[in-house]
Amino acid sequence: MNDYRDVNRANWNDRASAHAASPDYGVARFADDPAHLSDVVRFDRELLGDLSGLRGVHLQCHIGTDTVSLARLGATMTGLDFSDKSLIEARKVAELAGADVRFVQSDVYDARDAVGDGYDFVFTGIGALCWLPDVARWARVVASLLRPGGRLFLREGHPMLWSLQDARTDALVVEFPYFERSEPTVWTENGSYVSTDVEFTHNTTHEWNHGLGEIVTAVLDAGLTLTGLVEHQSVPWEALPGQMTLLPNGEWQLTDRPWRLPHTYTLQAVRNTV
Repeated sequence: MNDYRDVNRANWNDRASAHAASPDYGVARFADDPAHLSDVVRFDRELLGDLSGLRGVHLQCHIGTDTVSLARLGATMTGLDFSDKSLIEARKVAELAGADVRFVQSDVYDARDAVGDGYDFVFTGIGALCWLPDVARWARVVASLLRPGGRLFLREGHPMLWSLQDARTDALVVEFPYFERSEPTVWTENGSYVSTDVEFTHNTTHEWNHGLGEIVTAVLDAGLTLTGLVEHQSVPWEALPGQMTLLPNGEWQLTDRPWRLPHTYTLQAVRNTV
């Protein structure tokens, strides 16, 4: 497998069922509580505003917990992912939740051909952009999916966080690229970011970082107008093991002087009408 998509798809397919079974995703709660939302969407809810009656597409939706949560907020949702095994789990989550969500398998760069256009909003969540080699191409795809005046809502891990070495527990050490590079950072890791005892077979991934300025510029060049950019001092997983504290809202924060590090950010933009 030489193509980055084949390598990464094998990794995600290997982990999809384990993620769905992990307590970290809390899939059963969607059946137990009709009002349950994923932690990510609960964090975003104030900035998301009223989604009632809006038509949305969630790019790189994985097992669909955020997609289903957006549907519970009143949106008509389509979820898109390149991993067929992830979408099997996503459809199970939607069935458990009693949510009418369409899930489509496609590479994100082919999203418009796969799901059409004219959407009121595009949602992209934590840990998505790092799988894409070209953020400018991604932004053009987003613009092509939106109706004029439609909105992009992106919450992501901060590129400064992605550049840090996560094996250190005594210091913040910048080790990996901050800016987008043509060559990927290649990782080989046996586990996953959720609690699981499953042993995986496909453990290699190809990933890219994109600087915050590169992301903003890509969005502007694609014909969108920036309407919000907020940097946050928390992240939904223990990104720096041994250096973070779990907060009451389920997010993690750097224990020592968290104001030193942007953990995540939320970017909002609208497609220009002319």
